[in-house]
Amino acid sequence: MIDYGYRDRSERRVALFQVDDENWRAVADVVPADDQRRFVPPSAARYLLLSLREEVWNSLAVHADGTVVGHVMWARDDDGSYWIGGMLIDAGAQGTGVGRAAVRTLMRWLAERADCQELRLSYEPDNTVAAALYSSLGFRATEESEGDEVVASLSARDALVAVTG
Repeated sequence: MIDYGYRDRSERRVALFQVDDENWRAVADVVPADDQRRFVPPSAARYLLLSLREEVWNSLAVHADGTVVGHVMWARDDDGSYWIGGMLIDAGAQGTGVGRAAVRTLMRWLAERADCQELRLSYEPDNTVAAALYSSLGFRATEESEGDEVVASLSARDALVAVTG
């Protein structure tokens, strides 16, 4: 469990858990709100399969007060940067601050790693909700792209300041 005590706007404690025999079905069943479907897959099951089959990404279950409400994954790139990806918050939990708390939790956990120098992520240019969230946490768009997606980055030092300061 990864838990720094971050809470959503309803004061539910948000924590990240390894996907395991107990929670994988609930994670696979996470589906986005209709207005997010053009940016993410129809369910988190696709992200779970990416983690299992490609062995690059590591899936985590997003819990709010012990209930699975989302999925997020992370990876370490060959250049030493750590990536945050595959975040999908269940439609019923979107807009509650769960996503922000989940990203803050993962940012802190990754940035505290001794070998972490930079955090990176990508998002669709038209996904203004994601862009606003990541920008508010300190991520800045780079000149790079990942397919059609904008790549944003943040130094590990600045990430720690953003989530603890």
